Amino acid sequence: MIISKKALSRRTLLRGVGASLALPVLDSMTPALAGGQTARPVRMAFLYHPVGMIMDQWTPKAKGSGFEFTPTMKPLEPYRQYLNVFTGLAQVQGRALGDGPGDHAREGATWLTGVHPKRSETNIGCGISADQWAAKELGKATQLSSLEIALESPGLAGACDQNYSCAYTNTVSWKTPAIPLPMEPNPRAIFERLFGDGESNDAASRAARMAQQRSLLDYVSGSIGRLQTKLGPRDRGKLSEYLDAIRDIERRIERAEQQNAELKVPEMERPAGAPEKFEDHARLMVDLQAIAYQTDLTRVITFMLGRAGSNRPYRAIGISDGHHSLTHHMNDPEKIAKVAQIDAHLVRTFAYYLEKMKSTPDGDGTLLDNLMICYGSSLGDANIHTHHDLPIALVAGTKLFEGGRHLVYSSETPLNNLFLNMFDKAGVPCERLGDSTGRLAQL
Repeated sequence: MIISKKALSRRTLLRGVGASLALPVLDSMTPALAGGQTARPVRMAFLYHPVGMIMDQWTPKAKGSGFEFTPTMKPLEPYRQYLNVFTGLAQVQGRALGDGPGDHAREGATWLTGVHPKRSETNIGCGISADQWAAKELGKATQLSSLEIALESPGLAGACDQNYSCAYTNTVSWKTPAIPLPMEPNPRAIFERLFGDGESNDAASRAARMAQQRSLLDYVSGSIGRLQTKLGPRDRGKLSEYLDAIRDIERRIERAEQQNAELKVPEMERPAGAPEKFEDHARLMVDLQAIAYQTDLTRVITFMLGRAGSNRPYRAIGISDGHHSLTHHMNDPEKIAKVAQIDAHLVRTFAYYLEKMKSTPDGDGTLLDNLMICYGSSLGDANIHTHHDLPIALVAGTKLFEGGRHLVYSSETPLNNLFLNMFDKAGVPCERLGDSTGRLAQL
């Protein structure tokens, strides 16, 4: 047997006419005699759950390990070994602090910053968010420093909540204290940002692409064929599965665009390429994120399941009332039950995210082995707008954090302290972020 120390570059691209496609990590990218181990980078994800939760349906009753999963958290039970759930964490900068109403604007602005936002429609200001702090370091090794993804289109310009700019409700990502990053709700735009297209994304161009029915993979078929002759059986299998996933996403985007092109919605603009149903939209966006991590195009993703103060109805689970409206339940048992249903539905979306990452190969393991995901909100009880005892969970590979625990901290422990722990595991230097006071003990 001839052993070669040559390896396929991790930056290998499949190239064709006007297109290029990154590859997942293959065995061939590891030099021979290297022990067969493929070192994989640590990634970070931040998933935002809008408008708080019904906290007694989320918070486990027992501390430590062996806790029982509550009704809202039940979808996460298969991932117990990866999960830490926290009680006592806070973003106190989301409180009024003399500014009056506007808790939903502050809910979005503070979740990843720990900085009280300026109350203004135009002179906005907040703080650098945890995702963007991580992206400054982790983005040095990737084509995209970060991705910011949403499941709702942005709200109107101007003020969205008590004279606070809509920027505070539309995003949780802040590149600098004065630069909020837009969240992208269109899967077509995310796909083209990842893989490139070179075409305009206006309505005419989208229609032309649909008419042509050309797949990105068709452009690079020659490169795929040549590459496959250089790969071993295991890598050919990996490549085949990866290409099937790309084709499936393309097919779903095309189908969604065609449906939306034919759909007539009066007085409502819908993002092109986004499936009509929340559930289909969410799964498509999750699948795109898995490929972004698998190809190492980015190591930091922020994903808003809804805008801060979102009033989306969830008709798939029989709820036509707006989410935000229901959270002001005034202790009405029927409204509380509906909010709890929405909470559980969003957590099921999170469970789909975890299953996708767990089932996606990454080197010698899966994406979940090398990923840290912070899930939660900057509101606890939305009925009275509390910014302490927040619903926060961390899911991470077991080599990164010990899991299976309910960790309880003193009231008003800064949520930003958790971000410092996450930064340490990812090799991101940071001594203080926003109102952090140090690392979380026990974690």
